Amino acid sequence: MTAFDSGTRVWASLAVAPSSDLMFVVGVLLAGALAGEFIAATTRLPRVVGYTLAGCVAAALGHGVTMPLGGAAQVVCDLALGLLLFEIGCRVRLRWLRRNPGLAATSLAEALLSAVAVALALRLLNIGWQTAVACAILAMPAPAAVAGRVALELGAEGQVTQRVNVLTALNTLYAVIALVLMRAWWAAGDGGSLPQALAGLSISLLTTLGLATLLAVAVYLVARRLDLRNESAVLLLFGLVAFAIVAARALGVSTLLMPLLAGLLLRNTGERPWVWPRHFGTSGGVLVLMLFVIVGSAWTPQTLLAGGFAALALLAARCAAKTLAIVALAPAAKASWRQGLALSITMTPLSATALVMLSELLRAEPGLAAGVVPIILTSIAVLELAGPIAVQLALRLAGELPHVAQRAPRNKEGR
Repeated sequence: MTAFDSGTRVWASLAVAPSSDLMFVVGVLLAGALAGEFIAATTRLPRVVGYTLAGCVAAALGHGVTMPLGGAAQVVCDLALGLLLFEIGCRVRLRWLRRNPGLAATSLAEALLSAVAVALALRLLNIGWQTAVACAILAMPAPAAVAGRVALELGAEGQVTQRVNVLTALNTLYAVIALVLMRAWWAAGDGGSLPQALAGLSISLLTTLGLATLLAVAVYLVARRLDLRNESAVLLLFGLVAFAIVAARALGVSTLLMPLLAGLLLRNTGERPWVWPRHFGTSGGVLVLMLFVIVGSAWTPQTLLAGGFAALALLAARCAAKTLAIVALAPAAKASWRQGLALSITMTPLSATALVMLSELLRAEPGLAAGVVPIILTSIAVLELAGPIAVQLALRLAGELPHVAQRAPRNKEGR
């Protein structure tokens, strides 16, 4: 056999037998798109529900993703969440918090009170302190992906929609930093020295900040030359953010904190508002679709049985704490009671941010897997389908949905 024949056969085998990662991506994309369009055509629910439902069906059939995330699932989650957090950061004006200190107090209160409530609830069930604290930190952030996607699809606009962006960005920031601090503290307690752990923490945070600054500067320079609403410019912007996320993964720093900080730096170091297609247009929308399918598939029947009552206690404590903090501080944050209640409902889902944080924790502390994984994955599974519906109801309660989105769709004859 000649070298040419060998090369031809190798190329043919690659062409007919695509990699498992490619098959995974194609399968996730097709299943999510079909389910989303079916839900949109037959109900008044957001397409996100269909994306998640496709993932739940895959998990029930034994084809869900495994923890910690790896391969194509890890890449999709990193890129999709990174794009969402960068976009949310670019929409958060921190000067608003200076003009409205009640909103800043609401952000701190809802994050801290929910974490304390979850930790205490799990301790009452005789769950160890390390597991309880880890679950409390993972349960702190609200779902940037769920709230952002539902609001985008339904065309929501108003005070609640804007405040969701602010609170989501801030409690994700708190949670990621708390997770890094917790890991440093445990490293010091496991035989390492505290100064050494703090030095490692400082290097990690400085590296994250440096990478975020480089991304913000790169986007700023591109924006000076190009119109970011142009399709080619959006693709370039997408590439810059994706490259920075890949670099963050290679350097071992947070792929959640880096894009969020970059967006915040970009928005708050100048007066210019940053405008481009939501979720970076079609390319970002595809990644977000796949993200919901992956998160919806991140459970097994065995996990649900193991998580069980502890997950329900976590969800009850978290929901009660966030609702209490947000509603109680609504007048101080210059919002009505109705807006406060709607905002608290939009903050209750638990989704992709917690899943990625859990994956990072398992890589660093695999010994926690037995305790933390069932509780968090069960909590995510319970809220994955209910979360988008709750956000839709909350936005309707706040009166921030367009009139056409709040009534039943008409048939072709207009009836």
